[in-house]
Amino acid sequence: MPLTRRFKETVAARARRDPKFAQALLDEALALFVGGEPDTAKLVLRDLVNATIGFEALATEIGKPVKSLHRMLSVAGNPTMTNLSTILAALQHRLRVQIRTRVVAA
Repeated sequence: MPLTRRFKETVAARARRDPKFAQALLDEALALFVGGEPDTAKLVLRDLVNATIGFEALATEIGKPVKSLHRMLSVAGNPTMTNLSTILAALQHRLRVQIRTRVVAA
């Protein structure tokens, strides 16, 4: 059976209509960052931004150029910790969630 929609479009549509799914994407991006997979984490964040706040609105909210945000959240991007935390704060606000960390012994 052929696919009728692209995968990213399907993920974006679900994130728009299902707040729990959008929260799960944010959770996954954070787990990827902590787990040592920043390139994949940036791509998940990029998809989440596209599906929720949008790059133009995010740029306005945090005072960064759209082009810079696209670059930061690309595989080759290298966002500073300040920029990354600002992006995460904007997503927390948009998704109405609070990011909390917990250390668990291995």
